[in-house]
Amino acid sequence: MRPSTFAPVDPSGPDAQELLLDELADPAYAAAQPTWFDLLSQAVFEWFQNLQFSPGEGPPVLALVIGGALVAVAVLVAILVYGLPRRRARSRAAGELFGESDRRSVKELRRASAAAAARGDFALAIAERFRALARALDERTLLAVMPGTTAHEAARQAARAFPAEREALEAGASAFDGVRYQGDEGDQAGYDALRMLDERLQQTSPILPSADGAGPTAPGGSPAARSRAGAPS
Repeated sequence: MRPSTFAPVDPSGPDAQELLLDELADPAYAAAQPTWFDLLSQAVFEWFQNLQFSPGEGPPVLALVIGGALVAVAVLVAILVYGLPRRRARSRAAGELFGESDRRSVKELRRASAAAAARGDFALAIAERFRALARALDERTLLAVMPGTTAHEAARQAARAFPAEREALEAGASAFDGVRYQGDEGDQAGYDALRMLDERLQQTSPILPSADGAGPTAPGGSPAARSRAGAPS
């Protein structure tokens, strides 16, 4: 007859100890034990629960310090993960010279600017004219408009080829930023100044750096330079 594998109903002392050790050695039992993090969290929770204050008393200074530290850590983690919403929105806006989906040509931008000026929307007229100016210079390879390029960065780049128009370019960039991001309404004078600047740049030969590094030269110095500047050969 096969012997029974069940533990005796009333084990002796050594048998009971052996059974207990076998039970504790079971991996399932070990996996069910709380981790150090569980124990720490429970201890902190119980500490807060055990805080008792007398009537009229506030929490002790230590509790305030610990609570403030926890809040500060949470805020810091949120900033690191998500950033500052307004600052990030402002940074994105400051880099929108054209926008990701704006593929209009120079002529289309100029027509949109003139149409906006005709109906008295000078804010839009100024913004569209500055975009037309920048896109025209980009097509002439006198300006490199990349994602994130700001109006003032475009003005500084253009001023290298048109140093005599440096102040007008900076004024145009300021007008663009004003109507685009600062809520300015713009006016006829601001639009006319930007329109005339755009027209002057179309008719002006840029100053290009010479190939030998001797200094800037006019675009008539070589066929390649004339081609880059967009001047007729």
